[in-house]
Amino acid sequence: MRMKRALTAVLLAGAALLAPAGTAVADDTPSEAGTAFRTAVAIEQGQKATANGSTGDYLYWQFPAGAGQRPTVKATVTLPDTATRTGAATWRLDVYDGLRRRQACTAGEQAATASRQAATVALTCTLRTVRPWSERWSNDPLPGAYYVRLTVTDAPDRDLGLPVKAEVQATSEDMGGAHAEGGSLGKPLHATALAEPDGGWNGSWWSGRWGWTIGGAVLCALAAIGGYTLTRHPRRR
Repeated sequence: MRMKRALTAVLLAGAALLAPAGTAVADDTPSEAGTAFRTAVAIEQGQKATANGSTGDYLYWQFPAGAGQRPTVKATVTLPDTATRTGAATWRLDVYDGLRRRQACTAGEQAATASRQAATVALTCTLRTVRPWSERWSNDPLPGAYYVRLTVTDAPDRDLGLPVKAEVQATSEDMGGAHAEGGSLGKPLHATALAEPDGGWNGSWWSGRWGWTIGGAVLCALAAIGGYTLTRHPRRR
């Protein structure tokens, strides 16, 4: 028994040595952010991204969103040590679509002021439901890339440049048939660096409308069968 355990341990150790570097521990969490739209770091929905920066920097990420999804972006900033800060600071979270149009937040605290004694500041922005298409003049959110920008908008000059750590996560809620509509954009906006979201860029083919349509058809068929059964003439013997 001891010989068998020893042989097993040797085989496992050999397999670990032969495995490629980084195979044992996989960590795909992005640990940096871009400094502009063109250098925004790509993240997936549900994936937490972190980045070290300085007070006053612009931090950018991008994530995918498809039709029928209602994205929510959350950000947490770990502030510098209180002994190094001289006053309060206001942080802001903005989200832009693939055309770099700023999208309105329908819920959440998009900007917040952290006191000198605060250790962190949390921000949230929930967007409108992404539409499969829209008119050119509208500012509706469309399928494709969405850019997240995090920065301080008001802080004492002496506090600019102090180190901070940011954590960002983007998630989406599938709004289903309540917001289902026809049409298609054709291709997502500026999403070449992003993986396709769950359900595809144009949303899932299933919606609440299909459920109501199929359910109505079944009820009509049952009603027809029931009516025929009640009204048919009795058979002659």
